[in-house]
Amino acid sequence: MSEVVIAGAGQAAAQLVQSLRQGGYSGSIRMIGDEPYAPYQRPPLSKKFLTERPPAETLYFRAGNFWSEQGVSFDFGIAVASIDRATKRIALQDGRNVDYGTLIIATGTRARPLPIDGAELPGVFSLRQIDDVRRLRGPLDNAKNIVIVGGGYIGLEVAAVARGEGREVTVLEAEDRVMKRVTSPVISTFMQDFHDKRGVVIRLGARLAAIEGEGKVTRVRLADGARLPADLVLLAVGAKPNDDIAAAAGLACEDGVIVDEHGRTSDPDVYAAGDCTRFPSRRYGRKLRLECVQNAIDQAKAVAAAMLGKPLLYDPVPLFWSDQYELKLQMAGLSEGYDDAQTVGDVAAARFSVEYRKGGKLIAVDAVNDGRAYMSGRKKIAEETQPAA
Repeated sequence: MSEVVIAGAGQAAAQLVQSLRQGGYSGSIRMIGDEPYAPYQRPPLSKKFLTERPPAETLYFRAGNFWSEQGVSFDFGIAVASIDRATKRIALQDGRNVDYGTLIIATGTRARPLPIDGAELPGVFSLRQIDDVRRLRGPLDNAKNIVIVGGGYIGLEVAAVARGEGREVTVLEAEDRVMKRVTSPVISTFMQDFHDKRGVVIRLGARLAAIEGEGKVTRVRLADGARLPADLVLLAVGAKPNDDIAAAAGLACEDGVIVDEHGRTSDPDVYAAGDCTRFPSRRYGRKLRLECVQNAIDQAKAVAAAMLGKPLLYDPVPLFWSDQYELKLQMAGLSEGYDDAQTVGDVAAARFSVEYRKGGKLIAVDAVNDGRAYMSGRKKIAEETQPAA
């Protein structure tokens, strides 16, 4: 195997290096990332990292000279500009070219933009990277009225942080409940009520028309004409896969780089792993694009195994989590398409789970402060959704 080049330097890239080395690959590996940081954890960005403001190095997967000691050459702070599959060469944005034997695209996602007037005003932020947090933290310290657009994981996590610091927080959610894309009305209602009791204002069915201000954001205008004061606006309306260079190179893409059960793209010399991919799941009967740590790690392991000639079928039970205030929400499986939902435990005590079934089989579990229900549900989902051989 000639030089392995990884476009990306996140969770999937880090796991790829470790799995290849552990699997006996001793050849050249090069990692190229567009951020000026070694591979690091992203989930704490909207939680502990935002609150405690530690150095970036505290998020690193590996300290010191680990990557060099693994024989990895790396370019941090420079993006891949294009892929030339005919010559097996990639171009970097600084003008350099890099040849590859095998290329792995592990470029992750970026914050989905919101095309409205005022989105470029000072005081409007998104949150996806370490430098996003650094840009946000100072203005957040000085903000009194915060408007968060989007009631998903990141929006609600930042709402919990900001409200915990005593700031006035309004969450604008265009749907009729928060977290609608990922969970049931039971969990949505519980989370809405919990935030409401902490003083967060959640406006459902609220569509943002414009962000307004003279030189800096001072208010937002909704589609119904209402105006709300805002010293700071966070746009948290989801993520977009970084599949642009793959699509431009003629690789099959569909809201993510299309790969098979082993992480192979439509080019036999190019693989992809992590949040930027869309892969087939026999377990759930459709193609999935997952934005979670579990997917980045496990799919990277599957790619490394395939590259080493020991292919493993990748068809996971997806795992997610979110920390808000003292709540730990753990989610196993995908609840989309369920035909029965059962609540188990004490909702009033904030210790319960919701089990989702389809055709009598457990397909997902959402657990609030109930690690035991999460672990047992995770195991049962794996058993009951196992596709026939």
